[in-house]
Amino acid sequence: MATDSALDTRPRRGWWAPALVMALTVGQLGVGAFAGLQQFEGKAFGARLVAYPVMMLVVPGAWWLVHRGRDVRVPWGAFALVMAPFLIDVTGNTLDLYDSVVWWDDANHFVNWVLLCAGLGLLLLNGIRTAWARVLLVTGLGAVLAIGWELGEWYTFIRHGTELDTAYQDTLGDEALGTLGAFVAGLVLRRPGPRPD
Repeated sequence: MATDSALDTRPRRGWWAPALVMALTVGQLGVGAFAGLQQFEGKAFGARLVAYPVMMLVVPGAWWLVHRGRDVRVPWGAFALVMAPFLIDVTGNTLDLYDSVVWWDDANHFVNWVLLCAGLGLLLLNGIRTAWARVLLVTGLGAVLAIGWELGEWYTFIRHGTELDTAYQDTLGDEALGTLGAFVAGLVLRRPGPRPD
């Protein structure tokens, strides 16, 4: 039976990174939902207060279900990467960057997909050794998630909102930037690490 630290399942090692991301996100969501500040108006922060924590916990929850009872290292860093885009999005709203910085939304779609897909790639690519397959898997997953996110934005904000005139161009741009971010994450993760003993 392996006893070295690489096979450590103790939950206290590294847990603070995703816990801090979660706490900062939920704290800002609470402010957005209840403070009545102008930058949060019409941005569904009451719904986000429920939806974001749930979405942030989907990947760690699925990982725990799959690895329950196994002697493997908990990938806290990957969990934090998957959760970080939610914190960045909420912080952008808290600081009113979406309305005051013209490129903020575009930068978010690119950078957040780099982080999200890097985290997912760290969790999913262990058995894949071929570089092009790793890039393709991460990019494809990111593209699907970008489409899903835009469908959610349309349903939540756009279909009855004031942005219908520019929604098509914005949606295509956001999907392209998300897919490009996923491609960058795939390139970063294209080389597999050393084979585990």
